[in-house]
Amino acid sequence: MIIAVDGPAASGKGTIARALAQHYGLPHLDTGLLYRAVAANVARLELDGAIEADAVAACDFDEALLDDPILRSDAIGSLASVVSAHPLVRAALFHRQKRFAYQPGGAVLDGRDIGTVIAPDADAKLFIRATPNIRAKRRHAELRAHGSTISLDKVLADIRARDLRDSTRSNAPLVPANDAALLDTSFLSIEASVQRAIAIVEARLQA
Repeated sequence: MIIAVDGPAASGKGTIARALAQHYGLPHLDTGLLYRAVAANVARLELDGAIEADAVAACDFDEALLDDPILRSDAIGSLASVVSAHPLVRAALFHRQKRFAYQPGGAVLDGRDIGTVIAPDADAKLFIRATPNIRAKRRHAELRAHGSTISLDKVLADIRARDLRDSTRSNAPLVPANDAALLDTSFLSIEASVQRAIAIVEARLQA
């Protein structure tokens, strides 16, 4: 069974995907971490993420990098949105994601193009969304908890900029798959969001 969970930053897709993976006993991949790893490599090598050749050169990274806390920083997240717009970067990471999705027994993947590009024939597809203001407040609280002093206005501006980049890029834009179930978490608790997601998957499996 393959479950595709897509959505913008801070929508709750990662939390929901992890909960679904635990509920169904499936392996989980946060595909955004792959692009964040490329971004971190770009920064480490002092390359320019806006230049496709530089971003592609940073795609060869050690798996251990995926566990580095720096990947969760807002600066790396913003840079990841830049490098992920390059078609050759997406191509370089495509097969790694595809192999994970189609491993024996299936998997849960969350990202921005899982249901449209990576696993278009997934058994269940969810598109998680929330208002930009709600998402900014969530991300701001998360960053503050890790010691960041970034302002809420700056976080909101970054989220709006990332949404624009992700949804307007020519290659694998952030859009719901035609057959994805929409789940708005703006005013739902984590528990309610997860229960709603499980109900959606169950309905898809019984359809």
